[in-house]
Amino acid sequence: MKKVALSLLFCGGLIFGQEVRILTLPEAISYALQNKADAKKAQLDIRKGEAQIAQVKSSAYPNISIGSNTSYNPLLQETVLPGDVFGEPGKQIKVAFGQKWTSSNNIQLSQVLFNQSVFTGLKAAKTTREFYIINKELTEEQIIEKVAHAYYQVYQSEQMLLNAENNLQITDQTIKIIKGLYDAGLARKIDYDRTVVAKNNIIATTQQLANSVQLSENALKFMIGMPMAEKIELPNQTFDPAILPDSDPGNFEDRAELRLASKQLELLEWQKKASEAEYYPTVGLIANYGFVGQGSKFPLWNGSKNGVYWSDLASIGLQINIPIFNGFATKSKVQLNEIDIEKAQTDFNETKLGLDLAHSNAITLLTNNMTTINMQLENVKLADEVLSNTRSNYQYGLATLSDILDAEKDLTQSKNNLTQAKLDYKLAEIELLKSQGKLNTLKEIN
Repeated sequence: MKKVALSLLFCGGLIFGQEVRILTLPEAISYALQNKADAKKAQLDIRKGEAQIAQVKSSAYPNISIGSNTSYNPLLQETVLPGDVFGEPGKQIKVAFGQKWTSSNNIQLSQVLFNQSVFTGLKAAKTTREFYIINKELTEEQIIEKVAHAYYQVYQSEQMLLNAENNLQITDQTIKIIKGLYDAGLARKIDYDRTVVAKNNIIATTQQLANSVQLSENALKFMIGMPMAEKIELPNQTFDPAILPDSDPGNFEDRAELRLASKQLELLEWQKKASEAEYYPTVGLIANYGFVGQGSKFPLWNGSKNGVYWSDLASIGLQINIPIFNGFATKSKVQLNEIDIEKAQTDFNETKLGLDLAHSNAITLLTNNMTTINMQLENVKLADEVLSNTRSNYQYGLATLSDILDAEKDLTQSKNNLTQAKLDYKLAEIELLKSQGKLNTLKEIN
């Protein structure tokens, strides 16, 4: 009936035939992990890490390239030679060297034999991929936390609406009592009018709370990446505390935040080693093979019969580069890396301390909220008794209408306070699970 009322408020009528998805918390989390943009981007980062590994590996593989250059020389460069060379002493003779057409074709192979930067980069790339995997886990935990918050907010909004609807029923009962007394001449008309005004105010509040339910459902849909047009309904399940305070903080070393910070330290260590690799010499092998064609005609499809002559050439070389001095640039780079490592270590220690604080706070919140829940349960029971007694006293002239209306407000406020206390407890449960690294258990809660 509540869903029917909400549909009437927002749509002006029911949209028959549209399927309503019953959404449990594990289903909401699963949907978010499959459809939320942050989860998709975290998965893409893992693929990015794999591509980076392949990119670094390429530096260790042989590189093969083919080059070809064909040129036409309309004017050949002339060189002046002494005539003695040609048997004409005392003269200077111009001689043109080369041919009108020249074609040079070459294939080159290069292979890194030793390069510390390549080897270091390959290990760093693997660490980067591991960093992305841990970051994906942390992203999923953050998504689970946000979805759980949004999910419980929907429950709170629905419970507040239910409290208002119950209050409306209570007010209707009060109106019937006042109306009966008024018809019998035992109550004033102003008392009846005041109860009608109170009812209208509750109706207005109920409509506002219905809006709040719809807004909280929309927020949940956005949080899990679900289209706004899809209809959802949360199942009838308890909103009561499910997790008791647990002083065991678990193993902090297994927390995604710490593992991510640790992996960040490892990456910075590799970055330092990459800088130190500039001190090492590099050794590479280069092999070339080519052939050159020269003649008066286009060489690529002509041979000696057409005045084009071909010759081949080959070379094998060893390239060695030994760094001697670069103005202390490498030393400065290593020092900067060491500073980054020290800063990251400080952040690591701060993160660990923050996790310990979060766990301690979650225990305190759970304990305090449990006390508040028990107190509010007693409050609701007592407020209900006060309202019943006040109604009875009113019929005998021992209480005023204001006493009844105040008792109704107190009952509603007590119920709302109980709802808020339960929500606070559920949010504290999330914080406790987060501090213990157990947020994934929310995917299995029924």
